[in-house]
Amino acid sequence: MRRGLPGWLVWVLGLALALGLPGATWKGAAPPAFPWQSLLPAAGAVAALAAAAPLLAWLGGPDLARRRPLALLEAPPDLLWAALILALWPAAWGPPGFQGWLLAFLAAALPGEVRWLAQALPPERPFPEAWGKAAVRRARRLVLFRLWRRWLAARLPVWLTATLVLERVLGLPGLGTDWLTRVAVRDRLGLAGWVLVLAGLWALSHARTEDAA
Repeated sequence: MRRGLPGWLVWVLGLALALGLPGATWKGAAPPAFPWQSLLPAAGAVAALAAAAPLLAWLGGPDLARRRPLALLEAPPDLLWAALILALWPAAWGPPGFQGWLLAFLAAALPGEVRWLAQALPPERPFPEAWGKAAVRRARRLVLFRLWRRWLAARLPVWLTATLVLERVLGLPGLGTDWLTRVAVRDRLGLAGWVLVLAGLWALSHARTEDAA
């Protein structure tokens, strides 16, 4: 419980800020309807990222964090990836929709997450490299398995809310647009609901991490 106290304090502070958001609604604007249709694509994006990033870090090892191609893929902003999807998407397929959003999201987020995980891996020279490839793969797997839940708990709020640019460029009503619109119309209860949901996800992941420890 003591280990999670700083995290709980942050979420309590976020809840207080949401409920005490200053300002008044502009011309009586109503809170937006929640984009339920975006939940399934968001869950698919999170699942794909949560599986692909550790797998690539496991395959590449700590040296992957220093590879220049990974840095080049990490550098472009979300806006560039969304524009690239729009430019390359075949017109015969219709609008990119959530399929294009998923591709742009993975292209923008995956390189940075792979680098983060690769940097967290311990050095492999001289050991366990001297014991052979099997020992190296097992050491990477054990480290990533212990790190996975904490990494997911720390990054999940960002993945769910930081897709505003992709949604605006691709014209999709997503989760990032929802919370920002609620800030604009001063929907304090809606923002408090956002904070409580994210805090619940964090608490669930944190509890499982402590159980595994």
